[in-house]
Amino acid sequence: MDYESAALLAVGAALLACALAVAGVWLYAAGRAQRAALIRRLSEERGQGPDGRSRRFAQVDRRVRRTALGRRLERRLAVTGLDVTPGEFTVYVVLLVAAVWIVADAVFAAFFGPVAGVIALWCAHAFLNWQRQRRIEAFINQLPDFSRILANATQAGLALRTALGIAAEELPAPAGEELARVTDQLSVGVSLDEALGDLQDRLPSRELVVLVSTLVLSNRAGGQVVSSLRNLTVTLNDRKETRREVRTQLAQVTLTGYTVPVMGLGSLILTDQIIPGSLDRMSSSALGQGAIILSVGLYAAGILLIRRMARIHV
Repeated sequence: MDYESAALLAVGAALLACALAVAGVWLYAAGRAQRAALIRRLSEERGQGPDGRSRRFAQVDRRVRRTALGRRLERRLAVTGLDVTPGEFTVYVVLLVAAVWIVADAVFAAFFGPVAGVIALWCAHAFLNWQRQRRIEAFINQLPDFSRILANATQAGLALRTALGIAAEELPAPAGEELARVTDQLSVGVSLDEALGDLQDRLPSRELVVLVSTLVLSNRAGGQVVSSLRNLTVTLNDRKETRREVRTQLAQVTLTGYTVPVMGLGSLILTDQIIPGSLDRMSSSALGQGAIILSVGLYAAGILLIRRMARIHV
C-alpha cells in the first residue's frame, strides 16, 4: 500500500469516526429527551408536577380519578389548559363551597347557606367553561400565524407533518401546546386526519374547521396547498378583526349581565341593614323561602338570557 492510499484510508476512517460520533451524540440527546419525558409523565401519574414538585392532595386525586365524574373532570381540565389535577380542583371547590356557605349563613341567614353553596358550585362550573372558551379564543387568534407558518413551510418544500412540528415550536401557548400534542400523536402512528380531528374536538371553532378541512383535503388529494393557505390566512385575519369589533360592541351588554345579580345581593344587604332581622323572618317561612328561590332562579335566567343575546357567531 502506497502513501497516497494510506492517506485516503486514514481520511475516510476519520470521516466515518466523525459521522459515528455525531450520530452517537444525536442518539444520546434523543434518549435523554425521551427519558425526561417519561420521568415527567410518570411523576405526574405519581402525583408530582412537571417540575418534580409534589402535587397537593395526591390521595384525593387518585380516588377522584377512579370515578366517572373524576374522569369527566380530568377531560374538562385538560381542555382548559389549567395546571390543576382533578383532586386539587375538587378540594378547592369543596373549600369554596364551605367558605361561601359559612359566610352567607353568618351575614344573611341560615337558609342562605345552602343557596350560596349551590351558587358556588355553579360558579366553579362556569369558571371551567369560561377558561375553556378563553383558550379557544386565544387559539383562534393564533390561527392566522399558524396558517402563515404552514404556507411558508410547504412552499419551502417541507412535508405537512414537518410543517406542523415547526409551527408547534414557533407558536406560543395554547397553539404551541396543542400542535405539540398533534405531532406527538403523529409520531406514534396516528393518522393526520385523526390527529387533526382530535384537535378540532378539543378546541371547536368555525375557523379551525375550515383550516382542518383544507389540510385534510390537501393531504388526501394533493394539489396546491400554498395558495389555499395564503388565502385562508387573509380570511382568518379579517375574521379576527371582525370578532374583536363585535366583542368590543357587546362589552356593555356583558357587563350588565354581571351587574344585575350584584345589585340584587346589595339590595338584600341594604334591606337587612335598614330592618334588622328581616332576612331571618323572611327565610323562616315557606313563602319567603319560595320567594328567595324564585328570585335566584330569575336572576340566573336573566344572566343566561343576556349571555345568549350577546353571543353572536361570526
